[in-house]
Amino acid sequence: MSITMYSASVPIFVRMLTNLSGWLEKAEAHAAAKKFDPSVYLTSRLAPDMLPFTKQIQIGCDTAKFGVARLTDTTAPKFDDNETTLADLRVRVQKTIEYVQSIPAAQLEGTEDKDVTIPRRDGPMTLKGEAYLKNFVLPNFFFHMTTTYALLRHNGVDLGKSDFLGALQ
Repeated sequence: MSITMYSASVPIFVRMLTNLSGWLEKAEAHAAAKKFDPSVYLTSRLAPDMLPFTKQIQIGCDTAKFGVARLTDTTAPKFDDNETTLADLRVRVQKTIEYVQSIPAAQLEGTEDKDVTIPRRDGPMTLKGEAYLKNFVLPNFFFHMTTTYALLRHNGVDLGKSDFLGALQ
């Protein structure tokens, strides 16, 4: 089977977001075992000038949902960015998984050459669909997933490479 816009997006998003949900469960268990409030994670940063933990997850979810929405000309669900607990973040992750899974593979067919316009602070940028997915969406998504993983590791959560990769098939 050849690589398609669907196989290069939806299953990857679902897998990593599912892994992320597991990381959040491990974070809650770690906080309970060490007897501290898990809300400590929410403002965690690796550097003073970076966005906090909660924002990393919000942006990661938004990258996945807006990625497929822009490619398929669908409307992504609106999330209010008001998560205040790890449980709230898990709900957001689950809603993102459900949305990207709702996009049929056929709807992504032929989007390789579609013009996709991305709103940016310095003005809109337009890319072809394949370049948008490969050079913008996937790197951005993995940046925020990796940063979230690193923040949890930095805070002592027992995660390893297998938690990041998930079950290999």
